[in-house]
Amino acid sequence: MPIDQFIQFIALAAIPILFAVTLHEAAHGYVARHFGDKTAERAGRISLNPVHHIDPVGTILMPLLTLFFGGAMFGWAKPVPVNFAALRHPKKDMLWVALAGPGANLFMALIWALVADIALAMAGNYFAVPLHAMAMKGIEINIVFMVLNLIPLPPLDGGRIAVSLLPYPQAIKFARIERYGMFILIFLLITNILGLILWPVVNFFVNAINYIFGL
Repeated sequence: MPIDQFIQFIALAAIPILFAVTLHEAAHGYVARHFGDKTAERAGRISLNPVHHIDPVGTILMPLLTLFFGGAMFGWAKPVPVNFAALRHPKKDMLWVALAGPGANLFMALIWALVADIALAMAGNYFAVPLHAMAMKGIEINIVFMVLNLIPLPPLDGGRIAVSLLPYPQAIKFARIERYGMFILIFLLITNILGLILWPVVNFFVNAINYIFGL
């Protein structure tokens, strides 16, 4: 990515990324607390303060590097601690805890779509153009977070969802992949397989939101 485009992207994307990470992780903790696990609450992770969720490497360095070198945006935040054994119905409730993060990103994408609509209605105002550009980045970033996390690979949320839905024998076997999950994900990233999987789905959702909101 040319350096001028890279700097422009950072200027527009910083706030959407912070919101996307913060609400994603806080949602996991909030839903876990709802179903009986207070681990995240005791750790101070049910918070809208981005500082509590940012991982310097995963949230800042990796997304910058992957974007700068033209790959799919890739990164992570500090995982919210969840003791699944403390949930009232561990296997069943795991589904809702895992879905909470991607669900928060979908919600944020819709909020950014409303912001984009507001910016369009402010046409001629000094702030309208940058606000609209930031809102469009906000839609894309949150959809990327949602789709990436829904890939059915432990320890991603999609992997947790799969473990929750599979019968016990298959769920136990599938959960054992988690120790290799990050290595598999990095392999998919560097071979561009991740981008081939990610972008068609991301583009579908982004285009659908743009169509619904007339953007």
